[in-house]
Amino acid sequence: MFPEGFVWGTGASSTQCEGAAPASNWIEWERQGRAPVSGEGNGFATRFAEDFAAYARLGLTHHRLSIEWARIEPDEGRRDPAEVERYRQILVTGRELGIHPWICLHHFTLPEWFAREGGFAVERNRTRWWARHVEFIAENFGDLAAGWKPLNEPVAYAASGWLGGLFPPGRSDPEGFAAVLEATLLAKAEAAKTLRTTGLPVASIHNLSSVEPVGHGAEAPARAMGRSMWDTWIGLERDGVLRVRRRAPVERADLAEAFDLIGFSYYSAMGVTEDGQRVRYPPDAPRSPLGYSIWPEGLERVIERLSEELPGRALLVSEYGIGTDDDDQRAEYLRRGVSIVGEAIARGVDIRGFFHWTGVDNYEWLHGFDVRFGLLDNRRTVRPSADVLRAAALGLQ
Repeated sequence: MFPEGFVWGTGASSTQCEGAAPASNWIEWERQGRAPVSGEGNGFATRFAEDFAAYARLGLTHHRLSIEWARIEPDEGRRDPAEVERYRQILVTGRELGIHPWICLHHFTLPEWFAREGGFAVERNRTRWWARHVEFIAENFGDLAAGWKPLNEPVAYAASGWLGGLFPPGRSDPEGFAAVLEATLLAKAEAAKTLRTTGLPVASIHNLSSVEPVGHGAEAPARAMGRSMWDTWIGLERDGVLRVRRRAPVERADLAEAFDLIGFSYYSAMGVTEDGQRVRYPPDAPRSPLGYSIWPEGLERVIERLSEELPGRALLVSEYGIGTDDDDQRAEYLRRGVSIVGEAIARGVDIRGFFHWTGVDNYEWLHGFDVRFGLLDNRRTVRPSADVLRAAALGLQ
């Protein structure tokens, strides 16, 4: 079903598996009582060798982790050599245990000093401090990386902090959302351009949903809702023109086709009503603990749209998983997702890999440790659902 060289892996982030960095803006969020305490996450910082060995046994030999900027550079211009060496040792250990590490440079959290200066939305910060950080990571970790995923889910990042007010800085500001979305999409593509000079593959991570009209007259609101999620980054990647609502177009021909792999996460579809409200879709599907409908068929629709919008481009499932205490439900969700990807490949869609979110149960942001996405629990017991991916990865099905 899957071609030779197809990548099977897991994904994680530093804050979720190591806990919030002492110099990060997320630790401040926790101290303000805006999020549960992350502590040491799921213990990855001390148990990474055990985790890597477990993934390798399952045939999931690629792993995406984030190198936390706030640990590497806790103060502007002052890097911590002990943290640089610690992350290098994690990567070395992964390599020795048969794991190919993909490095993410930003997964929702920032050094407090960078956030305090305005974050990505200030052009000087993006073009100076962020660009310098990208170059440092490439130079100091490129020899151990299998690939890069520079910036996680820019639409989700901007929406959570500047529309929903749920993540730092906790605003409800449509103009601010537009500015931050534009800036993070530029930061992502600029980083990709730099990282490609290492000769390693660079993949995006866009949070994508199938956007479905619900009820008469909902087609136009559904198209409008999908523009930020889809049209912004597609225009930059395909044409070198970034169009964000409320902002003037940004022409950056140098950033067209910045990514080797069009990577995306899929968790749910999005229903949109006639008055522009977001609702569950399908409404009668099982509800996940995070509130959305559990509907793997939306993955097929996402793949179809990507194939239409970016014909011939290589795709990568950067995240696919489900938070649930029902492991039979997880197993069925995985079976269906793997089948959808295999069927798309059989139709001629160029899909290069499948990363499961996540390997070991971790800290789930505003939900603490109550939503379980792992193939392994926190005690490192392998759940039966992991056999679905093991069979696919090892060619046993």
